[in-house]
Amino acid sequence: MSKVSYYTEEGLKKLRDELNQLRDVERPKASEAIAEARDKGDLSENAEYDAAKEAQGLLEMKISKLEEVVANARVIDESQLDTSKVLVHSHVRIKNQTSGAEVKYKLVAQSEADLKTGKISVDSPIGKGLLGKEVGDTAEIDVPSGKMKFEILEIWRE
Repeated sequence: MSKVSYYTEEGLKKLRDELNQLRDVERPKASEAIAEARDKGDLSENAEYDAAKEAQGLLEMKISKLEEVVANARVIDESQLDTSKVLVHSHVRIKNQTSGAEVKYKLVAQSEADLKTGKISVDSPIGKGLLGKEVGDTAEIDVPSGKMKFEILEIWRE
């Protein structure tokens, strides 16, 4: 069964653009590379042909996976988000109870995650641990370095 993922309009557009790039530009290039390698002689001893066929197979697999992701993608109307608890596309401000550091994140689908811009995946340990929590709750999250506790200070949408 396919997994439904939730995206912003911008995130889904990026996925569709990448898929179109692979289909419309990369696929014809792969076919050309195979044709050129085929023209170089005996296919049984043609390493260039084998490499081109393998690259085409990997490209087709990537296209197939991306098509599945796009087919199962849903756009969230962020104006309808419930801000009483942490959900996908929620903005949260949390406080690390050990260090006292405060951080702001937006929870997004894995393909939209970008820590530099404060977007973390709902599939990450912290993302999973925050889902469903309310302001004032403490999320105890298992991370590779052990357990971390975060207090939910604020939830909002933009």
